[in-house]
Amino acid sequence: MTSDTTTTTESTGTGGAPDRATSPVGVFGRENRQVIPPEDQYGTELAFLAAYDAGPRPPGWLLTPRAVVTFVMGSAGEALGLPKTARPGAGVPRRLVIEQKFVGERALVERCVVTLAGERGLLLVGEPGTAKSMLSELLSVAVCGTSALTVQGTAGTTEDQLKYGWNYALLLAQGPTEQALVPSPVLTAMTRGAVARVEEVTRCLPEVQDALVSLLSERRIAVPELAGGEGAQVHAAPGFTLIATANLRDKGVSEMSAALKRRFNFETVGPIGDVDAETALVRRQSRTAVERAGAVYQVDDAVLEALVTAFRDLRDGRSVEGWEVERPSTVMSTAEAVSVAGSLGLATAYFPGDRDVLSLLPGHLLGVVRKDDPADAARLLGYWDGPVRRRAEQGSATWRALWELRAVLES
Repeated sequence: MTSDTTTTTESTGTGGAPDRATSPVGVFGRENRQVIPPEDQYGTELAFLAAYDAGPRPPGWLLTPRAVVTFVMGSAGEALGLPKTARPGAGVPRRLVIEQKFVGERALVERCVVTLAGERGLLLVGEPGTAKSMLSELLSVAVCGTSALTVQGTAGTTEDQLKYGWNYALLLAQGPTEQALVPSPVLTAMTRGAVARVEEVTRCLPEVQDALVSLLSERRIAVPELAGGEGAQVHAAPGFTLIATANLRDKGVSEMSAALKRRFNFETVGPIGDVDAETALVRRQSRTAVERAGAVYQVDDAVLEALVTAFRDLRDGRSVEGWEVERPSTVMSTAEAVSVAGSLGLATAYFPGDRDVLSLLPGHLLGVVRKDDPADAARLLGYWDGPVRRRAEQGSATWRALWELRAVLES
């Protein structure tokens, strides 16, 4: 990990605010980020686990496979202690509780780690919002110390972004040389023996996906422009592997070839199975988002439980009581639930006393289900006429209040 070594003198305008145009460190430095990469956010944990488990590790790995699983799944609230012989770096404590970062099956994470230890490609598939990208980030940073060697798959992704490009100023001045070559994140991972990530691989065009076939099978990239020199073939260093993600909803965008599928081990990341675990995750992440905005989080547990219950009912097509529910075409993911909970928290903080936070829930749910199909609004209304009404009749104050807000869904 690196640190900023340059400083600038910040000029201020009439309001006393820093002039960002003359403060490159303030604009691009670490203190000015909405999202902190896991290598920085969990740097202490990574250093601790590297000293904690001195067991065998695959070539180039920062942590042992067992420590990678512990990093992702946490230490179950237990404070781990370093061996007496361990000599951690400065600032690393002798005892530390490892935070759980991924809510899911431990067996899934273990299978992912075994795949990476065998230097085989790993493909994480699942519905949108099931934390596939987060899991790929956590695995890559625990294995090689960085999650930044990433290619975002889109219809506009080119083969150069998976292999290499050129610095055209040097290319014109010197011709094709190793100095003029601009490596892709994948090529950089190959030379370092690190983990590369390709997000939304099925959104890449088939001819771009094909570039991964030879790369994953032969473990080298040919550079024909440098034929005859040492740089004509770039070989993968020990430890190199690749993690890709794909949404099941995008399966038909650019179907992967059979040849490419054979280069990956597939692992499906599903929704969170336990309602309490999902509620706790929604609470924790929405609280973090609201507090990052400088506001006080004031969404009570009853509202969060109703929110998560509604999402789970609509996602599963069946309520917790066993009543049939017509599923909307929109994915009712945990990520969407976090977004709604965060919006409720911000509304409560910025418009205090205007209305009860529970009264905002139907409108936000309607906004979620309308994203893909306008007919989903009628399905949400059917959910209100079914499980919401029946829970209200059974005497639940929260669901009775929601039932009385049915008119919001008809607007």
